[in-house]
Amino acid sequence: MISKSTHIQDAKKLLGRLPTIYAPVPEYLFIATDNARCAKADIFVKEGDHVDIGQVIGMRHAAFFDQPIHATCSGTFEGYENHYHRSGKMVKFMKLHNDFKETKCETIRERTQEEIDKLTKDDITEILMQNASVGLGGSSFPTHVKFQTKEKINTILLNGIECEPYITADHRLMLEESQKLIEGIKIIMKAFDCHDARICVKSKYHDIREVYGELLKRYEGSGITICPVKNYYPQGWEIAMIKEALGVKIPSGQLPAKYGIIDFNVSTVVGIYQSVKYNMPVIERNVSVTGDGIKYPSNFTVRVGTPIKGLIDICGGYKNEDREKVFILGGPMMGASLPSDDCIITKTVTSVIVLNRENYHEEPCIRCGSCVYSCPVGISPVLIMNAMKVIPVDRERVKALEPLKCVECGLCTYSCTSKIRVTDYVRRAKTIAKL
Repeated sequence: MISKSTHIQDAKKLLGRLPTIYAPVPEYLFIATDNARCAKADIFVKEGDHVDIGQVIGMRHAAFFDQPIHATCSGTFEGYENHYHRSGKMVKFMKLHNDFKETKCETIRERTQEEIDKLTKDDITEILMQNASVGLGGSSFPTHVKFQTKEKINTILLNGIECEPYITADHRLMLEESQKLIEGIKIIMKAFDCHDARICVKSKYHDIREVYGELLKRYEGSGITICPVKNYYPQGWEIAMIKEALGVKIPSGQLPAKYGIIDFNVSTVVGIYQSVKYNMPVIERNVSVTGDGIKYPSNFTVRVGTPIKGLIDICGGYKNEDREKVFILGGPMMGASLPSDDCIITKTVTSVIVLNRENYHEEPCIRCGSCVYSCPVGISPVLIMNAMKVIPVDRERVKALEPLKCVECGLCTYSCTSKIRVTDYVRRAKTIAKL
Protein backbone atom coordinates (compact mmCIF):
# COMPACT_ATOMS: atom_id res chain seq x y z
CA MET A 1 0.00 0.00 0.00
CA ILE A 2 1.26 3.50 -0.86
CA SER A 3 1.00 5.82 2.15
CA LYS A 4 -0.53 9.26 2.03
CA SER A 5 2.85 10.73 3.04
CA THR A 6 4.35 9.22 -0.11
CA HIS A 7 1.72 10.98 -2.23
CA ILE A 8 2.53 14.26 -0.45
CA GLN A 9 6.25 13.81 -1.13
CA ASP A 10 5.56 13.08 -4.78
CA ALA A 11 3.31 16.15 -5.05
CA LYS A 12 6.04 18.35 -3.56
CA LYS A 13 8.66 16.88 -5.91
CA LEU A 14 6.46 17.58 -8.94
CA LEU A 15 5.58 21.11 -7.83
CA GLY A 16 9.26 21.84 -7.28
CA ARG A 17 9.84 21.21 -11.00
CA LEU A 18 7.17 23.66 -12.16
CA PRO A 19 8.36 27.17 -13.09
CA THR A 20 7.05 30.14 -11.15
CA ILE A 21 4.11 32.02 -12.67
CA TYR A 22 3.84 35.78 -12.23
CA ALA A 23 0.32 36.24 -10.88
CA PRO A 24 -1.57 39.24 -12.35
CA VAL A 25 -1.85 42.11 -9.89
CA PRO A 26 -5.54 42.39 -8.91
CA GLU A 27 -7.76 45.46 -8.94
CA TYR A 28 -7.80 45.63 -5.15
CA LEU A 29 -4.92 44.97 -2.78
CA PHE A 30 -5.16 44.74 1.01
CA ILE A 31 -2.48 45.72 3.53
CA ALA A 32 -2.78 44.64 7.18
CA THR A 33 -2.71 47.48 9.70
CA ASP A 34 -1.21 45.22 12.38
CA ASN A 35 0.40 41.78 12.58
CA ALA A 36 1.56 39.15 15.06
CA ARG A 37 4.45 41.31 16.27
CA CYS A 38 2.87 44.77 16.03
CA ALA A 39 -0.43 45.25 17.85
CA LYS A 40 -0.92 48.95 17.08
CA ALA A 41 -0.55 51.21 14.05
CA ASP A 42 -0.83 54.83 12.98
CA ILE A 43 -2.17 55.40 9.45
CA PHE A 44 -0.79 58.36 7.49
CA VAL A 45 -3.35 58.52 4.66
CA LYS A 46 -7.08 59.15 4.57
CA GLU A 47 -9.79 57.75 2.33
CA GLY A 48 -9.49 59.08 -1.22
CA ASP A 49 -5.74 59.79 -1.01
CA HIS A 50 -3.51 58.69 -3.89
CA VAL A 51 -0.61 56.36 -3.04
CA ASP A 52 2.44 55.16 -4.95
CA ILE A 53 4.34 51.84 -4.80
CA GLY A 54 6.70 51.87 -1.83
CA GLN A 55 5.09 54.90 -0.19
CA VAL A 56 4.97 54.80 3.61
CA ILE A 57 1.24 54.85 4.41
CA GLY A 58 1.44 54.00 8.10
CA MET A 59 3.59 52.86 10.98
CA ARG A 60 3.12 49.71 13.05
CA HIS A 61 4.27 49.72 16.67
CA ALA A 62 5.71 46.79 18.64
CA ALA A 63 7.29 46.62 22.08
CA PHE A 64 10.84 47.42 20.93
CA PHE A 65 10.59 48.56 17.31
CA ASP A 66 8.43 50.42 14.81
CA GLN A 67 7.69 49.09 11.33
CA PRO A 68 6.70 51.22 8.31
CA ILE A 69 3.68 50.10 6.27
CA HIS A 70 4.23 50.40 2.51
CA ALA A 71 1.77 50.58 -0.38
CA THR A 72 2.24 47.69 -2.80
CA CYS A 73 0.52 49.34 -5.76
CA SER A 74 -0.19 52.83 -7.02
CA GLY A 75 -3.79 53.92 -6.76
CA THR A 76 -6.29 55.12 -4.17
CA PHE A 77 -6.79 54.31 -0.51
CA GLU A 78 -10.47 53.41 -0.16
CA GLY A 79 -10.83 52.58 3.51
CA TYR A 80 -10.75 49.34 5.49
CA GLU A 81 -12.02 45.77 5.28
CA ASN A 82 -11.67 42.78 7.60
CA HIS A 83 -10.07 39.61 6.25
CA TYR A 84 -8.18 36.63 7.64
CA HIS A 85 -4.48 37.14 8.27
CA ARG A 86 -1.73 34.47 8.09
CA SER A 87 -1.86 34.37 11.91
CA GLY A 88 -5.30 32.80 11.60
CA LYS A 89 -7.01 35.89 13.01
CA MET A 90 -9.49 38.23 11.39
CA VAL A 91 -7.76 41.64 11.20
CA LYS A 92 -8.27 45.06 9.65
CA PHE A 93 -6.74 45.62 6.21
CA MET A 94 -6.27 48.85 4.25
CA LYS A 95 -8.00 48.60 0.87
CA LEU A 96 -6.02 49.98 -2.09
CA HIS A 97 -7.67 50.45 -5.50
CA ASN A 98 -4.99 49.67 -8.08
CA ASP A 99 -4.70 52.18 -10.95
CA PHE A 100 -2.34 49.78 -12.82
CA LYS A 101 0.09 52.62 -13.57
CA GLU A 102 2.79 51.06 -11.36
CA THR A 103 3.96 54.52 -10.26
CA LYS A 104 6.81 54.18 -7.78
CA CYS A 105 7.47 56.42 -4.82
CA GLU A 106 10.36 58.85 -5.31
CA THR A 107 12.31 57.10 -2.53
CA ILE A 108 12.77 54.04 -4.76
CA ARG A 109 16.00 54.37 -6.69
CA GLU A 110 18.80 52.13 -7.87
CA ARG A 111 22.12 52.33 -6.06
CA THR A 112 25.29 51.83 -8.05
CA GLN A 113 27.74 49.15 -7.01
CA GLU A 114 30.10 51.93 -5.96
CA GLU A 115 27.44 53.32 -3.60
CA ILE A 116 26.74 49.85 -2.17
CA ASP A 117 30.46 49.27 -1.58
CA LYS A 118 30.58 52.44 0.56
CA LEU A 119 27.66 51.42 2.80
CA THR A 120 28.54 50.63 6.41
CA LYS A 121 26.78 48.06 8.56
CA ASP A 122 24.83 50.91 10.21
CA ASP A 123 23.82 52.23 6.77
CA ILE A 124 22.52 48.81 5.71
CA THR A 125 20.69 48.38 9.02
CA GLU A 126 18.95 51.73 8.53
CA ILE A 127 17.95 50.85 4.96
CA LEU A 128 16.45 47.54 6.11
CA MET A 129 14.58 49.27 8.93
CA GLN A 130 13.13 51.93 6.62
CA ASN A 131 12.04 49.24 4.16
CA ALA A 132 10.48 47.06 6.88
CA SER A 133 12.55 44.00 5.95
CA VAL A 134 11.40 40.93 7.90
CA GLY A 135 12.02 37.20 7.95
CA LEU A 136 10.18 35.88 4.90
CA GLY A 137 10.42 32.23 5.91
CA GLY A 138 7.39 32.89 8.11
CA SER A 139 8.95 34.30 11.27
CA SER A 140 8.33 37.99 10.39
CA PHE A 141 11.18 38.91 12.77
CA PRO A 142 12.57 42.36 11.81
CA THR A 143 15.77 41.90 9.81
CA HIS A 144 17.31 45.15 11.01
CA VAL A 145 17.21 43.89 14.61
CA LYS A 146 19.40 40.93 13.63
CA PHE A 147 21.83 43.38 12.03
CA GLN A 148 22.08 45.34 15.30
CA THR A 149 23.93 42.55 17.11
CA LYS A 150 27.28 43.57 18.59
CA GLU A 151 28.57 39.99 18.50
CA LYS A 152 31.35 39.01 16.11
CA ILE A 153 29.78 36.88 13.38
CA ASN A 154 32.03 34.13 12.00
CA THR A 155 29.49 32.15 9.97
CA ILE A 156 26.34 33.10 8.05
CA LEU A 157 23.83 30.34 7.30
CA LEU A 158 21.26 30.75 4.53
CA ASN A 159 18.20 28.58 5.12
CA GLY A 160 16.98 27.06 1.87
CA ILE A 161 15.91 23.77 3.46
CA GLU A 162 12.14 24.25 3.16
CA CYS A 163 11.48 21.07 5.14
CA GLU A 164 7.68 21.22 5.47
CA PRO A 165 5.48 19.10 3.21
CA TYR A 166 3.93 20.64 0.07
CA ILE A 167 5.92 23.93 0.02
CA THR A 168 8.32 24.64 -2.88
CA ALA A 169 8.38 28.47 -3.06
CA ASP A 170 11.98 28.79 -1.79
CA HIS A 171 13.07 25.88 -3.99
CA ARG A 172 11.92 27.71 -7.10
CA LEU A 173 13.30 31.04 -5.88
CA MET A 174 16.75 29.50 -5.43
CA LEU A 175 16.68 28.17 -8.99
CA GLU A 176 15.18 31.25 -10.65
CA GLU A 177 16.64 34.12 -8.58
CA SER A 178 20.10 32.69 -7.96
CA GLN A 179 21.96 35.87 -8.91
CA LYS A 180 19.91 38.04 -6.55
CA LEU A 181 20.45 35.53 -3.76
CA ILE A 182 24.22 35.56 -4.24
CA GLU A 183 24.32 39.37 -4.35
CA GLY A 184 22.19 39.51 -1.19
CA ILE A 185 24.58 37.13 0.57
CA LYS A 186 27.51 39.34 -0.41
CA ILE A 187 25.76 42.36 1.15
CA ILE A 188 25.24 40.46 4.41
CA MET A 189 28.87 39.26 4.42
CA LYS A 190 30.04 42.81 3.88
CA ALA A 191 27.90 44.13 6.73
CA PHE A 192 29.25 41.59 9.24
CA ASP A 193 32.77 41.45 7.81
CA CYS A 194 32.26 37.70 7.58
CA HIS A 195 33.99 35.41 5.10
CA ASP A 196 32.07 32.17 5.61
CA ALA A 197 28.52 31.91 4.22
CA ARG A 198 26.84 28.53 3.72
CA ILE A 199 23.66 27.94 1.73
CA CYS A 200 21.89 25.08 3.53
CA VAL A 201 19.70 22.79 1.40
CA LYS A 202 18.48 19.23 1.79
CA SER A 203 20.97 16.76 0.37
CA LYS A 204 18.26 15.27 -1.88
CA TYR A 205 17.83 18.57 -3.75
CA HIS A 206 20.31 17.62 -6.46
CA ASP A 207 19.07 20.30 -8.87
CA ILE A 208 19.89 23.13 -6.44
CA ARG A 209 23.24 21.61 -5.54
CA GLU A 210 24.17 21.29 -9.21
CA VAL A 211 23.09 24.85 -10.10
CA TYR A 212 24.98 26.43 -7.21
CA GLY A 213 27.95 24.14 -7.64
CA GLU A 214 28.36 25.65 -11.11
CA LEU A 215 27.32 29.21 -10.23
CA LEU A 216 29.70 29.54 -7.28
CA LYS A 217 32.66 28.82 -9.59
CA ARG A 218 32.21 32.45 -10.68
CA TYR A 219 32.66 33.56 -7.07
CA GLU A 220 35.84 31.68 -6.24
CA GLY A 221 37.31 32.97 -3.01
CA SER A 222 34.06 34.63 -1.95
CA GLY A 223 33.55 32.33 1.02
CA ILE A 224 30.09 31.29 -0.21
CA THR A 225 29.51 27.52 -0.31
CA ILE A 226 26.61 25.09 -0.62
CA CYS A 227 25.96 23.04 2.53
CA PRO A 228 23.88 19.82 2.16
CA VAL A 229 21.98 18.80 5.29
CA LYS A 230 19.88 15.77 6.22
CA ASN A 231 16.45 15.06 4.76
CA TYR A 232 14.19 15.18 7.77
CA TYR A 233 11.62 17.40 9.43
CA PRO A 234 12.18 19.81 11.19
CA GLN A 235 15.65 20.18 9.67
CA GLY A 236 14.69 23.73 8.66
CA TRP A 237 14.31 24.69 12.33
CA GLU A 238 17.11 27.12 13.15
CA ILE A 239 18.62 25.05 15.96
CA ALA A 240 18.55 21.80 13.96
CA MET A 241 20.08 23.50 10.91
CA ILE A 242 22.94 24.98 12.94
CA LYS A 243 23.70 21.67 14.62
CA GLU A 244 23.72 19.81 11.29
CA ALA A 245 25.68 22.45 9.35
CA LEU A 246 28.22 23.41 12.01
CA GLY A 247 28.03 20.83 14.79
CA VAL A 248 27.11 23.58 17.26
CA LYS A 249 24.21 23.00 19.68
CA ILE A 250 22.50 26.24 20.67
CA PRO A 251 20.85 25.98 24.12
CA SER A 252 17.16 26.87 24.33
CA GLY A 253 16.61 30.59 24.86
CA GLN A 254 20.02 31.68 23.57
CA LEU A 255 20.69 33.54 20.33
CA PRO A 256 22.96 32.01 17.67
CA ALA A 257 24.83 35.32 17.44
CA LYS A 258 26.33 34.61 20.86
CA TYR A 259 28.10 31.68 19.18
CA GLY A 260 29.25 33.73 16.19
CA ILE A 261 26.42 32.50 13.94
CA ILE A 262 23.61 34.34 12.19
CA ASP A 263 21.05 32.88 9.80
CA PHE A 264 18.54 34.13 7.23
CA ASN A 265 15.92 32.50 5.05
CA VAL A 266 16.83 32.62 1.35
CA SER A 267 13.72 34.65 0.48
CA THR A 268 14.70 37.15 3.16
CA VAL A 269 18.12 37.47 1.52
CA VAL A 270 16.59 38.28 -1.88
CA GLY A 271 14.46 40.88 -0.08
CA ILE A 272 17.63 42.34 1.49
CA TYR A 273 19.18 42.62 -1.97
CA GLN A 274 16.12 44.44 -3.37
CA SER A 275 16.09 46.75 -0.38
CA VAL A 276 19.75 47.72 -0.62
CA LYS A 277 20.03 47.77 -4.41
CA TYR A 278 16.78 49.56 -5.21
CA ASN A 279 15.63 50.93 -1.84
CA MET A 280 12.54 48.81 -2.48
CA PRO A 281 10.44 47.26 0.30
CA VAL A 282 9.08 43.75 -0.21
CA ILE A 283 6.06 44.24 -2.49
CA GLU A 284 5.94 40.72 -3.91
CA ARG A 285 6.99 37.24 -2.87
CA ASN A 286 7.05 33.62 -4.03
CA VAL A 287 4.10 31.52 -2.87
CA SER A 288 3.18 27.85 -3.42
CA VAL A 289 -0.55 27.21 -3.90
CA THR A 290 -1.10 23.50 -3.54
CA GLY A 291 -2.94 20.63 -1.87
CA ASP A 292 -5.39 17.92 -2.87
CA GLY A 293 -8.30 20.38 -2.78
CA ILE A 294 -7.34 22.39 -5.88
CA LYS A 295 -7.02 21.31 -9.50
CA TYR A 296 -3.61 22.56 -10.60
CA PRO A 297 -1.02 23.25 -7.86
CA SER A 298 1.29 26.10 -8.91
CA ASN A 299 4.16 28.32 -7.83
CA PHE A 300 3.52 32.05 -8.06
CA THR A 301 5.23 35.37 -7.66
CA VAL A 302 2.48 37.34 -5.96
CA ARG A 303 2.00 41.00 -5.14
CA VAL A 304 1.69 41.47 -1.38
CA GLY A 305 -1.94 42.22 -0.58
CA THR A 306 -3.46 39.80 -3.12
CA PRO A 307 -6.57 37.86 -2.00
CA ILE A 308 -5.95 34.12 -2.26
CA LYS A 309 -9.27 33.57 -4.05
CA GLY A 310 -7.71 34.95 -7.22
CA LEU A 311 -4.77 32.55 -7.00
CA ILE A 312 -7.09 29.59 -6.52
CA ASP A 313 -8.98 30.65 -9.65
CA ILE A 314 -5.70 30.65 -11.62
CA CYS A 315 -5.12 27.12 -10.31
CA GLY A 316 -8.37 26.04 -11.97
CA GLY A 317 -10.50 26.32 -8.84
CA TYR A 318 -11.37 23.62 -6.36
CA LYS A 319 -11.17 19.89 -6.90
CA ASN A 320 -14.08 17.91 -5.45
CA GLU A 321 -16.17 21.04 -4.92
CA ASP A 322 -18.76 19.08 -2.92
CA ARG A 323 -16.22 18.37 -0.15
CA GLU A 324 -15.48 20.78 2.68
CA LYS A 325 -12.03 22.38 2.43
CA VAL A 326 -9.28 23.11 4.90
CA PHE A 327 -7.25 26.28 4.21
CA ILE A 328 -3.73 26.59 5.62
CA LEU A 329 -1.49 29.63 5.27
CA GLY A 330 2.11 28.51 5.73
CA GLY A 331 3.22 24.90 6.05
CA PRO A 332 0.83 22.13 7.09
CA MET A 333 2.86 21.47 10.25
CA MET A 334 3.35 25.03 11.53
CA GLY A 335 0.96 27.15 9.47
CA ALA A 336 -2.39 28.62 10.53
CA SER A 337 -5.66 26.89 9.64
CA LEU A 338 -8.38 29.24 8.41
CA PRO A 339 -12.14 28.72 8.21
CA SER A 340 -12.47 30.10 4.67
CA ASP A 341 -10.59 31.37 1.61
CA ASP A 342 -11.23 34.98 2.62
CA CYS A 343 -7.58 35.67 3.39
CA ILE A 344 -4.78 37.82 2.05
CA ILE A 345 -1.18 37.24 0.94
CA THR A 346 1.10 39.11 3.34
CA LYS A 347 4.91 39.29 3.26
CA THR A 348 5.37 36.13 5.29
CA VAL A 349 2.91 33.80 3.53
CA THR A 350 5.05 31.04 2.05
CA SER A 351 2.16 28.91 0.83
CA VAL A 352 -1.57 28.44 0.55
CA ILE A 353 -2.53 24.81 1.10
CA VAL A 354 -6.06 23.68 0.24
CA LEU A 355 -7.00 20.22 1.46
CA ASN A 356 -10.17 18.16 1.29
CA ARG A 357 -11.30 17.86 4.89
CA GLU A 358 -10.94 14.45 6.49
CA ASN A 359 -12.69 14.00 9.82
CA TYR A 360 -10.73 12.01 12.38
CA HIS A 361 -12.27 10.67 15.56
CA GLU A 362 -10.13 11.50 18.58
CA GLU A 363 -9.47 8.50 20.83
CA PRO A 364 -8.29 8.46 24.45
CA CYS A 365 -4.54 8.73 24.99
CA ILE A 366 -2.93 5.29 25.24
CA ARG A 367 0.36 6.66 26.64
CA CYS A 368 2.36 5.20 23.75
CA GLY A 369 5.00 7.90 24.05
CA SER A 370 5.05 8.78 20.34
CA CYS A 371 4.77 12.50 21.08
CA VAL A 372 7.70 12.32 23.52
CA TYR A 373 9.93 10.34 21.14
CA SER A 374 9.23 12.69 18.24
CA CYS A 375 9.73 16.00 20.11
CA PRO A 376 12.85 17.74 18.77
CA VAL A 377 13.30 19.88 21.91
CA GLY A 378 12.98 17.02 24.42
CA ILE A 379 9.86 18.03 26.34
CA SER A 380 6.91 15.75 27.25
CA PRO A 381 3.86 16.92 25.30
CA VAL A 382 1.60 14.28 26.87
CA LEU A 383 2.37 15.51 30.41
CA ILE A 384 1.75 19.10 29.34
CA MET A 385 -1.57 18.05 27.80
CA ASN A 386 -2.63 16.26 30.98
CA ALA A 387 -1.66 19.26 33.10
CA MET A 388 -3.75 21.53 30.90
CA LYS A 389 -6.79 19.26 31.33
CA VAL A 390 -6.86 19.77 35.10
CA ILE A 391 -9.22 22.62 36.02
CA PRO A 392 -8.21 25.01 37.44
CA VAL A 393 -4.88 24.84 35.63
CA ASP A 394 -1.87 24.77 37.94
CA ARG A 395 0.35 27.40 36.33
CA GLU A 396 3.46 26.40 38.28
CA ARG A 397 3.01 22.75 37.31
CA VAL A 398 2.60 23.73 33.65
CA LYS A 399 5.59 26.06 33.78
CA ALA A 400 7.77 23.30 35.30
CA LEU A 401 7.09 21.14 32.22
CA GLU A 402 8.87 23.79 30.07
CA PRO A 403 6.28 24.35 27.31
CA LEU A 404 8.12 27.52 26.29
CA LYS A 405 10.79 25.31 24.70
CA CYS A 406 8.19 24.16 22.16
CA VAL A 407 8.79 25.36 18.58
CA GLU A 408 5.28 24.30 17.52
CA CYS A 409 6.61 21.94 14.86
CA GLY A 410 3.43 19.85 15.09
CA LEU A 411 5.20 16.48 15.32
CA CYS A 412 3.41 15.52 18.55
CA THR A 413 0.04 15.85 16.84
CA TYR A 414 1.29 14.19 13.64
CA SER A 415 2.66 11.18 15.50
CA CYS A 416 -0.26 10.73 17.91
CA THR A 417 -1.84 7.30 17.36
CA SER A 418 -5.06 8.54 19.01
CA LYS A 419 -5.43 11.54 16.66
CA ILE A 420 -5.26 14.02 19.57
CA ARG A 421 -4.34 17.62 18.71
CA VAL A 422 -1.52 17.62 21.24
CA THR A 423 0.14 20.72 19.78
CA ASP A 424 -2.94 22.79 20.62
CA TYR A 425 -2.61 21.88 24.30
CA VAL A 426 1.09 22.77 24.31
CA ARG A 427 0.40 26.03 22.52
CA ARG A 428 -2.14 27.01 25.19
CA ALA A 429 0.33 25.92 27.88
CA LYS A 430 2.88 28.35 26.47
CA THR A 431 0.39 31.17 26.98
CA ILE A 432 -0.18 30.08 30.61
CA ALA A 433 3.55 29.79 31.27
CA LYS A 434 4.13 33.36 30.11
CA LEU A 435 1.68 34.84 32.64
